[in-house]
Amino acid sequence: MEKIRVIIMGAAGRDFHNFNTYFRDNPRYEVVAFTATQIPNIEGRRYPPALAGDLYPQGIPIYPEAELPELIERFEVGQVVFAYSDVSHEYVMHRASLVNAAGADFRLMGGGNTMLESSKPVVAVCAVRTGSGKSQTTRYVCDLLQAMGKKVVAVRHPMPYGDLVKQRVQRFATYADLDRYECTIEEREEYEPHIDRGIVVYAGVDYEAILREAEKEADVIVWDGGNNDLPFYKPDLWITVVDPHRPGHEVRYYPGEANLRAADVVVINKIDTADYEAIRTVQANIARVNPDAVVIQAASPIFVEDPAGLRGKRVLVIEDGPTLTHGEMSYGAGYIAAQRFGAAEIVDPRPYAVDSIAATYAKYPKTGPVLPAMGYGEAQIRDLEETINRVPCDLVIVGTPIDLRRLLKVRHPMDRVRYELQVIGQPTLRSVIEDRFGA
Repeated sequence: MEKIRVIIMGAAGRDFHNFNTYFRDNPRYEVVAFTATQIPNIEGRRYPPALAGDLYPQGIPIYPEAELPELIERFEVGQVVFAYSDVSHEYVMHRASLVNAAGADFRLMGGGNTMLESSKPVVAVCAVRTGSGKSQTTRYVCDLLQAMGKKVVAVRHPMPYGDLVKQRVQRFATYADLDRYECTIEEREEYEPHIDRGIVVYAGVDYEAILREAEKEADVIVWDGGNNDLPFYKPDLWITVVDPHRPGHEVRYYPGEANLRAADVVVINKIDTADYEAIRTVQANIARVNPDAVVIQAASPIFVEDPAGLRGKRVLVIEDGPTLTHGEMSYGAGYIAAQRFGAAEIVDPRPYAVDSIAATYAKYPKTGPVLPAMGYGEAQIRDLEETINRVPCDLVIVGTPIDLRRLLKVRHPMDRVRYELQVIGQPTLRSVIEDRFGA
């Protein structure tokens, strides 16, 4: 039987996982290429032979997604698998139309073929969009499980931006581990808050191998999702976070709507800062597509180190990068804090952006007068640092989950914004988790 030639469209995460779990040892298919988008500096690399398996002794090349039509023709591709997240339904169908026009089938893979089963209970925390608040929800869930005496291990959605073989299985227990693996800003934002709580974090490329290592030291595994992707592990409890600052997105983005439809629990976050009508819209959509879900309302209250220090100041606001870029938000917690605590001016950093930061603004023109904390490698971290230092301001407000002062040399004083989940009313996440894992 002739093999079906396949291209997997991705962004160095879901694409590798789909390959590892379904295609790597499958003699019916030949994966001839990956394509890459969203994340800088992925294309031009190769998925290495050490990870690709015996059927791929040369590994698999990674090309820019822009070359997809030509690649379909060159490799006589029969099937293209779409394998990245946080894109609109319209965006997905435009890619499907491009693939179909080139003569290939277009495929979306679900959990049945890609979710791994664990010997330990799994709580999955996902979202309908990047920036909905799944990180603080994950931290809240971990705190609840630890208070119940459970040994919690978090497994984070992949961010393998370096040497893929070295990153096959990564274990983070200390800040020294972050330095040892040369973590980007984006990785540190996800790992540091767990490490601060004494929680071991696993991540990497091969999530079967990662799972087996995590099971050795966990009572409960918490899947810490990325973007709005589906879990890589089959959940015993599936929590999905929705964002009323983007009402309607919960049923218009892929695969976020699938997360909403599959959830056992839906957390409506940010009700303290969202409009009432927006909250009502989200509630109606939840009731329409997943009426059996337990719906929990929550806030994400904001704290700064020196609230009085913001008053009357010209402020540069730095926000979480993915939230502003493919998350399509024009602001975040830092912007809200600057307004709430009386900043005289929020200085627009866009005229002062250099190199890769300027390119980020060009690629994502909907970004508002805030600075995305882009740091996908040392060169971009230095561009971020130079951009900050060029902005004429009195104070820098950092709305990312980490202390950028550890990584950057900045001439301005800096203050951090922190935000944690606060469940409002009933039902509560505590009651749900105690009911499910209390024994």
